[in-house]
Amino acid sequence: MALIGTRRQTINKRRKGKLAVVLPWLKRFGVLLAILVALGWLGSWFFLSDADTATADWIENKTLKITANMGFTVENILVEGRVHSDADVLKAIINVKRGDPLFSFNPAEAKALVERVAWVKSARVERRFPNTIYIELTEREPLALWQKDKKLSVLDQKGEVITSSGLSPFKDLIIVLGGQAPAHAPALFADLKAEPLIYERTKSVSWVGNRRWDVQLKSGVSVKLPEEDIGYALRRLAAAQEQDNLLDKDLSAIDLREAGRIVVRTRPGAVQEYKASVKAGSNI
Repeated sequence: MALIGTRRQTINKRRKGKLAVVLPWLKRFGVLLAILVALGWLGSWFFLSDADTATADWIENKTLKITANMGFTVENILVEGRVHSDADVLKAIINVKRGDPLFSFNPAEAKALVERVAWVKSARVERRFPNTIYIELTEREPLALWQKDKKLSVLDQKGEVITSSGLSPFKDLIIVLGGQAPAHAPALFADLKAEPLIYERTKSVSWVGNRRWDVQLKSGVSVKLPEEDIGYALRRLAAAQEQDNLLDKDLSAIDLREAGRIVVRTRPGAVQEYKASVKAGSNI
């Protein structure tokens, strides 16, 4: 019986401890609600009686001062999901500092501004009582670098330009060449990523004649892809690598434009090394 009594006493102490923390804030929220209702009623009365703007501003300032004195001030700014977005730009957009009234911050306006940042796909902005501004970012994912007129830009997964500055973190991305290439890049990259043996060796891709792709491998080999069934062509190339290490041979070009055939071109003087396996200009 003594044990049961001790447990009950412990539970009661814990409950009292939690209540001691929660109750003051509940009281503050109750008082705050009453004040806001009163000020709202007062504001409505002034509005209906055609009170001037100065009166409305007085009510707003009074509300902010009261709520700040009750502890509703900005103490924390929590941002989640930021990878590439500029932190200084986000700070400038939020435009609040420690100690500012929490209710002076407008989440809807901040959300609209944050979503104008180049890297931001979407944002969620909240006031979290009693003292926190919370921002959750969903950023655009980089796909490749697009080169146009000797200028590089980062493309997102839709083939749309994100930015042309601060490119050093993206130096290892595949380069896309061709004026109309970005619109067609997402489909090509989906096929390339399905064949890691090819994707990992790819240095750049060129949109040729506004109808098909050439793939330049890091080894210097140029791969000509067909206009259609790109996925099937890349699968045949990957299979040739798996079975015969084709991409490790001293080649200058691979032509996949004809269904069911792989035509290779060797570098001068390298044919004899693997003549029995792959002949210059032969079909596989």
